[in-house]
Amino acid sequence: MKNPLLAPELRDYLESGNDEALTLFLDSGHPRVIADFLSALTPSEAWKILSVGDLSLAAEIFSEMDEWFQADIAETLSRQELAHLVTEMAHDDRVDLLGRIPENRRLRILSALAVAEREDIRKLSAYDEGSAGSVMTSDYATLSPELTAVEAIDKLRHEAPDKETIYYAYVLDGKRRLIGFVSLKDLILAPPHEKVEEIMNLGVISVRVSDDQEFAAREIQKYGLIALPVINGGDALVGIITHDDAIDIITKEHTEDLEKFMAIQGSHDAASYLRTPALTHFKNRVFWVVGLAATGLISGGILHHFEATLSSLMILALYMPMLADTGGNTGSQSATVVIRALALNEITAKDMLQVLWKELRIALMLATVLAAVAWFKVELLSGGTPLPGGFTLTQVGGAIVLALAIQVVTSTLVGALLPLGAARLKLDPAVVASPALTTVVDITGLLIYFTCARVILGV
Repeated sequence: MKNPLLAPELRDYLESGNDEALTLFLDSGHPRVIADFLSALTPSEAWKILSVGDLSLAAEIFSEMDEWFQADIAETLSRQELAHLVTEMAHDDRVDLLGRIPENRRLRILSALAVAEREDIRKLSAYDEGSAGSVMTSDYATLSPELTAVEAIDKLRHEAPDKETIYYAYVLDGKRRLIGFVSLKDLILAPPHEKVEEIMNLGVISVRVSDDQEFAAREIQKYGLIALPVINGGDALVGIITHDDAIDIITKEHTEDLEKFMAIQGSHDAASYLRTPALTHFKNRVFWVVGLAATGLISGGILHHFEATLSSLMILALYMPMLADTGGNTGSQSATVVIRALALNEITAKDMLQVLWKELRIALMLATVLAAVAWFKVELLSGGTPLPGGFTLTQVGGAIVLALAIQVVTSTLVGALLPLGAARLKLDPAVVASPALTTVVDITGLLIYFTCARVILGV
């Protein structure tokens, strides 16, 4: 996020070579705040200011910048400058940065890194995209069970500058298997000569490297953790996922689900809206828009089939939008709550009958209220209007109200059934529900409307 408030002053400091003022600026606030101010400058200006301060601070501020601005700055740096910056970055952050750099340049940067950093990057980037392993960091604190509390604190004191967090320290056996953890609070409050194995918590909540990243983030949210250990198939600790990474994962997943629910394709990356080319936006939207427009031919065919009914009683046309809107609204509500419940693992596809029974009861209550509203609307808008064929307003209104009530019930049930069916078929409920729901509600709404008109009114 850009904050242009200090941009003129920062440019003046650059032009005058006032390194002292720039150093004070870099140390003046939270790295995210500094990153927002620097993002209002050009990439080359931002890097010149970062270069004035300590490299570790520059890496911390750089990591807080938006991904697109990081990539722009990286483009301006020499191979050696970027290698030094990558070395100072948090382990997971540098893997993410290198993943956004073209492969030929990435290989040149990796060759400029020390062997330890290069091997760490190779390991972290080897995990499948979207897995817990792909978002973890290998920058964590460990303790052996034989240490005393005072020895453990001394060890953490020396390691703290190089670790992402020391609030949790993980206790490992000789084969690096995770056997427990201690918090910094536990160590401080423990008697100085009490051993770690006597202090540590045995009930460690962890995830596997192959687990979905969203599941890992939900575990952090569920248990209020600062960090979550990640283990491999042999129960050896290979990394941790921190709470700030969990927030990023949940935010990204929410964005992805929202865009999928609105039938937007693409990678669903958190890229800047204005920086994304119009052609990319077009490609992400056109498929479903065209597909749904094509399915409108079915609705047109239904209207053509009931053309005689509509011609003989044009008042029916006045209330078609109400029926379509009401069905769409109730169906979308049902789909939204079911998709949310699926995402949070509150329900599964096996709970389909329970969910449908609950939604049926809700739909019947909604149908009762909305039918009353529809009847009032018919009386208000069409009261006193002469009707052809000797029909009364009560007859016509009854057909409209009945159709609306049936539409509410069917739309609500379809809204719940589509995401549950998608989940059972191992498809993404958000992708399937929204586009299909719109189409199904439109088609069923017209069929219900004109069928009720024919049965009750005989037209």
